[in-house]
Amino acid sequence: MRRRRRQKLPKDPVVLDIEKLSHEGRGIAHLEGKVIFVDEALPGEQVSAVYTQKRESFDQAKTLEIITASKERVEPPCRYATICGGCSLQHFNSESQLLFKASVLDELLVQSLSGNNYKRMPPITGPHFAYRRKARLAVRYVHKKEQVLVGFREKNSSFITNMDSCEVLDPQVSNLLPALSKLIASLAAYKHIPQIEVAVGDEQVSANSMALVFRHLLPLDADDLEKMTEFAESHKFDLYLQSGGPDTVAKYYPKTEIDRLFYDLPDFQLNMAFHPMDFTQVNAQINRKMINKAIELLEINAEDKILDLFCGLGNFSLPLATKAKLVLGVEGSEAMVDRGQENALRMKLDNLEFSSADLTENLDTKHWSSYGFTKVLIDPPRSGAIEILPAVAALQPEKIVYISCNPITLARDAACLKELGYHLEAAGVMDMFPQTTHVESIALFNKA
Repeated sequence: MRRRRRQKLPKDPVVLDIEKLSHEGRGIAHLEGKVIFVDEALPGEQVSAVYTQKRESFDQAKTLEIITASKERVEPPCRYATICGGCSLQHFNSESQLLFKASVLDELLVQSLSGNNYKRMPPITGPHFAYRRKARLAVRYVHKKEQVLVGFREKNSSFITNMDSCEVLDPQVSNLLPALSKLIASLAAYKHIPQIEVAVGDEQVSANSMALVFRHLLPLDADDLEKMTEFAESHKFDLYLQSGGPDTVAKYYPKTEIDRLFYDLPDFQLNMAFHPMDFTQVNAQINRKMINKAIELLEINAEDKILDLFCGLGNFSLPLATKAKLVLGVEGSEAMVDRGQENALRMKLDNLEFSSADLTENLDTKHWSSYGFTKVLIDPPRSGAIEILPAVAALQPEKIVYISCNPITLARDAACLKELGYHLEAAGVMDMFPQTTHVESIALFNKA
């Protein structure tokens, strides 16, 4: 089979008029009848851009110079914004970002539901910067620079951004980047640490509020372990090591503490324990507001029985259990089921159960139907919940609240729920990932 020859890219810049934004947040322009997607360009702007890729049906380019700027353009507060791949919308003012995300959600839902009118809820907002509590930092020794780089990868590249701070990371992590670079450079294994997982919780009296998981490709010697331990003690974080796959993650320091961080849900007097490698929401303030909104939309009373699907460690399940008669949390991961049960036991909630099931299959609901669920909450991964929706509808709940991290699969699943007898009552975006094109949303479906 002949390999397709890559088209030679023109070297000279082209002047483009930006018409609108794609769903991925890139400017859309036309040149000689062909669509061009332009990085870092905004609607209404005229830019000078250089080609980065040419294809048969469309081209891609990146902005070199702003000839005519949009009034919605701002100066990025981060000096690495044009290089780092962690953010893609820092040049777009925060209010306009939300309007853009809401328009993406609305366009997809309207197309999918064709005629189903619904209430557009105001966006759920929080901090625009310094919000990110979970991250995977790449690490690499660069011989030409004679330096260990720690940070996010560059846009459309495997290279690591040479950065000593990050505007979206929790300040505890951002402030630590230069020191982390120096620490790893001082280790004998400096070439064999490819990444660091970061997790931040809320401050506790008897435990650190941050954990770092160092992936290492070769065993660490005693001297390296001593340096890393001293560093963790000095900067007040829990040190974990990972020698292979996820099952090799183990806490190294402090040995006397449990391998948990904690986050608070003060509106419900709850304190949630999690392992640093567990899935938790990256934005603590939005998470709290999201839980409150979900409970408000469900209109929970003391007689309700709630089914929480894709429940994780109980982020929704436990708050729901403080309001309802009974909650069953269902999750595919046995480890997360164990964590949910652990949290329920710690918080002394005896009206809450957890169960493990493969939610990518259309489950037989016989073991659920006896509960008499009145309402359902669904918080699926990016792939959505299409497989489980017939089983959910068979339970005939009055209300379904759907939390989505992908508007494309939400729109698809909304059409499926419509066919199953559920009306989209309201939907809106949540600013879980400011400065990125990620669209998080919440939707309410009522039984028709």
